[in-house]
Amino acid sequence: MHFCTFYMNGQYQLGAAQDEKCIFISNLSANWPSDNPPQTILDLIHLGEEGLAIANNLRNTSKEWINVEDVKWVSPIPKLQKNIFCVGRNYREHIIEGNIAQGRDPNLFPTHIELFSKATTTVIGHKDTIPSHKDITKILDYEAELAIVIGKRGSNISAEEADEFIFGYTILNDITARDIQRLHGQWFKGKSLDGSCPIGPWVVNKSAISNPNGLGIRLWVNDELRQNGNTSTMIFSVQKIISELSAGLTLEPGDIIATGTPCGVGYAMKPPQPLKKGDLISIEIDLIGRLENIVGD
Repeated sequence: MHFCTFYMNGQYQLGAAQDEKCIFISNLSANWPSDNPPQTILDLIHLGEEGLAIANNLRNTSKEWINVEDVKWVSPIPKLQKNIFCVGRNYREHIIEGNIAQGRDPNLFPTHIELFSKATTTVIGHKDTIPSHKDITKILDYEAELAIVIGKRGSNISAEEADEFIFGYTILNDITARDIQRLHGQWFKGKSLDGSCPIGPWVVNKSAISNPNGLGIRLWVNDELRQNGNTSTMIFSVQKIISELSAGLTLEPGDIIATGTPCGVGYAMKPPQPLKKGDLISIEIDLIGRLENIVGD
């Protein structure tokens, strides 16, 4: 099941998408268990299995499908309650290219998971414009990533039980100002410029993805394929990430976790290829879909 959030008639609307078409299911109020039908995916998550069953029934029975190009996309969870949790350096070949670009030993790999966060103000949706922040950074870069959406509150979660706490998966572009990232040492500032985290276009419920650790992930800048990897090559699996992150730290419904990016980033190319105004960035992940954004001023 593919769930999305749109902005229409002055408010958020929960939608279900299928084959490039969607239906608004927020306005079908007679089907929901209260007078306040879900307007975003976070609302749907809070309704649990009952909400999923209702949404799936509406998707299967509705005859009011419209083209997805006719709606205003927003991020699936437009108002996050926390920063986005992010995993750094989780793909072997990406680590090697980064080490080479920075003059380090190519085979210097992390012994523990590396974690940072992106501010909530970074979040934008499918088709939104990415600010170039040209007065602040000269090396704006892309990172295609599989993102986990948490569906249930928990802490100290074992890898074996991690799947129970997942609602679904989406696509995330971890736009990064490389020069700011290096300047500050820690990654937060270079990863947290406004509008630097496109997410979407929708969240695919975990029931539709049996193995998140075996998904192809690709990124194009304009028509050039830059990243072409698979989540099977992650050093830390989806389940391991949840287990490590939740140790002594409570995860809550609607939390988003970015799992790292494969090789092919712009700053590691020879010569480096930072993003520029007008670049179209397209990301595809198997079983999820395609996220597109253009770099603006």
